Amino acid sequence: MTSSDRPAFCVHCGQTADGGTEHPACHNPRTALEPPRYCTFCARRMVVQITPVGWTARCSRHGELVG
Repeated sequence: MTSSDRPAFCVHCGQTADGGTEHPACHNPRTALEPPRYCTFCARRMVVQITPVGWTARCSRHGELVG
């Protein structure tokens, strides 16, 4: 994995995160249960679909996440 392949953006607000998928301001119990809203690689807003059994989040550039 190269440095450009590492997650660089927070999945909850889209701001720069230091090497993780969320920064300390977004790390709380409320956001722990929410699906990601922003792509960790490009900070684009993702299309999120929530179903009774889980969720899917799709970035137009980086594909789909399932949870």
